[in-house]
Amino acid sequence: MPVVRIHHYRVAEDQLEALLAQRATLIDGIRRANPGLTETRLTRLEDGSYSDTWCWDSAEQMLAAIGASQGFPLVAATMALTTDATAQTGEIVDER
Repeated sequence: MPVVRIHHYRVAEDQLEALLAQRATLIDGIRRANPGLTETRLTRLEDGSYSDTWCWDSAEQMLAAIGASQGFPLVAATMALTTDATAQTGEIVDER
């Protein structure tokens, strides 16, 4: 069953370009190494924070990618550009 991992964080305006570039490289690398990442979506919210949603075909594929990413230096470098970061995982129960 499809799942999402939603990251919520803040980014300083002078760091946004770097975050976008590193995030694109990170997503490409994760997709090459871990099948199942179907979609990512970065949304700037009205309070200036960001919601970064990653959609996976299954929880197993997501968990495998999370485990593998612990040794991926770009993950730490990208997250270092953010503040107040949190993450939640959810199972998709309805899509239209």
